[in-house]
Amino acid sequence: MTVSGVANFDMNFTELAEEAFERAGREMRSGYDLRTARRSVNIMMAEWANRGINMWTIEQGSIPMNTGTATYNLPADTVDLMEHVIRTGSGNSATQADLTITRISVSTYATIPNKLSQARPIQVYIDRKQAIPTVTVWPIPDQGTTASPYYTFVYWRLCRMDNIDTGVNTADVNFRFLPCLTAGLAYYVAMKIPEGAQRLDMLKTEYEYQWSLAAAEDREKAADRFVPRQYFIGSS
Repeated sequence: MTVSGVANFDMNFTELAEEAFERAGREMRSGYDLRTARRSVNIMMAEWANRGINMWTIEQGSIPMNTGTATYNLPADTVDLMEHVIRTGSGNSATQADLTITRISVSTYATIPNKLSQARPIQVYIDRKQAIPTVTVWPIPDQGTTASPYYTFVYWRLCRMDNIDTGVNTADVNFRFLPCLTAGLAYYVAMKIPEGAQRLDMLKTEYEYQWSLAAAEDREKAADRFVPRQYFIGSS
């Protein structure tokens, strides 16, 4: 026996919807079936953003900072920020340095007495607005311009998955999530068609099982290292 030598299996959305309808107990019969399945899968992708970190949606970005400007816009499709640093000497191998900036809550930001203080930013408040999320740093940058920044806010963000707009689109997911995506769409479809009522419990169980498999694999695999903080009482 010989193998194909090709390892690029994927499904366009029409194929995905057909598989989901068959699992739900009915063949996909009309253009409306395709449209309602597309609506369901886009809702489900929004649900996935609430379930945790989807590694393939991590993207790096940066914002040059202006003297005296505290608040900056993030891309509109940002879900949240995972990591962030303040970079100085950007682009120069001899001087570039990434410095810690700590995320704080709105409550902590609100209690800062002087929000107009200028220095190197050491704290950031992230406002996850509906339209355009923003970051507000404190202290406010005391050097640089957008054209010639002294400080650059560098971040790693979770971004939204692309919509499925047509039947020929493929889903914006890692191939390892195709079983989960198919199982989830079958469950969503079954909630909307009479033929799926008797299969709801089974389809939901399969969806959650496939999610647990995919989510367990879709994780950071670097070794964890815990270093205790040392405290000294008194002086030598």
